[in-house]
Amino acid sequence: MKIFFLRARYLLMAVGGVLITLVWLYAIKPDFSATAAAGRELPIYCVQRDYKVASLTFDAAWGNEDTQQLIDILDRYDVKVTFFVVGDWARKYPESVKALYDAGHEIMSHSDKHDHMPRLTKEQIQADLNRSNDAIEQVTGVRPTLFRPPYGEYDNKLIVTLREMGIETIQWDVDGLVTNLQSI
Repeated sequence: MKIFFLRARYLLMAVGGVLITLVWLYAIKPDFSATAAAGRELPIYCVQRDYKVASLTFDAAWGNEDTQQLIDILDRYDVKVTFFVVGDWARKYPESVKALYDAGHEIMSHSDKHDHMPRLTKEQIQADLNRSNDAIEQVTGVRPTLFRPPYGEYDNKLIVTLREMGIETIQWDVDGLVTNLQSI
C-alpha cells in the first residue's frame, strides 16, 4: 500500500478549485438541458397566462354518433372548445363539422387520414395537411392554422414544415383519457 503525502499548499489549491467550481455552478446555474436539446423543435404544449384558464380540445377521427350530444353538453355549460378534425372525417360527416362550427367551436386539423406523420416526407406532409385543411375550409369557410399530430407523434421535419405553411403544432399537457381530472 502506497501512502501519498500532499503539501498543504497543494491540498489548499485542490479544495479551492472545488469550491470555486461549486460557487460558479451555484451562481451561474448553467442550463445544461437547453444545450442538450438545442435544435429540437417543439410543439405548443401550453400557453402561460396570468390567470387560471384551461383549453379543452377533442380529436374527431372516427364516428359522429355522439356529436350532437357533445354540442348540447358544451352549450349547456357555455364552454367553447377546439376540435381537431381529420380530413376524411370532415368529408364523411360535413354536417357534424358544420354543427360544431355553428355552435361556436374552433375547427382545426388532425391530418387527412390519421397517418403517422413523422414517417412522411415533407411533400407528403404538405399534401396531407392541404387536403385536410381544404376539407375543413370547404365546410366552415375558415382555413385551419393549428394542427394536432395523430398519436402525438412529431419530429423537427413535421414542425418546421407546418410552420413554413403558417400552421402551429399543438400537443396536450393533460390527457383526459389517462388522467383523473378531479386530481388536477
